[in-house]
Amino acid sequence: MTENYEGEQGHIPRDSQSATVNIERLFHALGDPSRRTIVEMLSEGPRSVSGLAAPLGITLTAVAQHLQVLEECGLARTEKLGRVRTCSIDTRGLAALEKWIIDRRSPWEKKLDRLGEFLTGPDK
Repeated sequence: MTENYEGEQGHIPRDSQSATVNIERLFHALGDPSRRTIVEMLSEGPRSVSGLAAPLGITLTAVAQHLQVLEECGLARTEKLGRVRTCSIDTRGLAALEKWIIDRRSPWEKKLDRLGEFLTGPDK
């Protein structure tokens, strides 16, 4: 089942052109250790493609492929300035993940609160 996010309708807008962030693609993207490492490095600040490749020990082509996946799901963005392609974190994907987690945590918290109230009872 594919799940997209935007409030009640299940989609979170990716940009002003109303594309959406797909939660399954986000989890797929973060399922790869190299992509998680890239996201962690970008969360510290912008980096060049070669600056990402060196610590990972992978080729520039491999980094570009990982970045394409991260860009498609709203976790990274790249921009070419002269001869250097600079990459940075894109918070759209992170916002979608946060919303997905909050949407699932809230019902459980309410159930646990009710259980706590039941266990302590009105007299306790």
